[in-house]
Amino acid sequence: MTEAEPFEKFVRDYQNMVFSTAMRLLANEAEAEDISQEVFLKAYQRFAELRDSPTVGGWLKKVATNLSLNHLSRYRARWSFFSEMRPGGGEEERQIEPPAPENLREDVARADCREIVEQALLSLPPAQRVPLVLFHLEGLRYEEIARKLKVSLGKVKTDIFRGREALRRKLAAQREEWARL
Repeated sequence: MTEAEPFEKFVRDYQNMVFSTAMRLLANEAEAEDISQEVFLKAYQRFAELRDSPTVGGWLKKVATNLSLNHLSRYRARWSFFSEMRPGGGEEERQIEPPAPENLREDVARADCREIVEQALLSLPPAQRVPLVLFHLEGLRYEEIARKLKVSLGKVKTDIFRGREALRRKLAAQREEWARL
């Protein structure tokens, strides 16, 4: 095995998890790809110690989360301005980390449901999406989210509540649309 092969396998093993973590927070495929590359550059620098670590997945997820949050805070004003200029987004989204098939029928239904929730989540404004992802998908507590986002605890609670409500409305509208078909 050449020197690069173990790292290539490492990247293949973790690329979907790193990308989906960044994508959930950034809701922009190109930015999520950039963050994923940064994560793996950092991993390459520390590959000797990460290669056999049982906690490497958690480390990668934490780095992807932190880099995504840093990116959002650094580019939030510019990003908000440009996102307001283009209603509807229009970018085709990448399917994020589908489950491995065991029971095909159940897995297809679960994947469809997950994709619908992911799409609805990605359509939320960043102020609602980011705290929701950090709370429900990353497992952070309200206090940790407030520290990471540098906002008050009350704002985090409000944004998560509003995000849940917006997500609930989007999913209800989707369900009604299907009922009409």
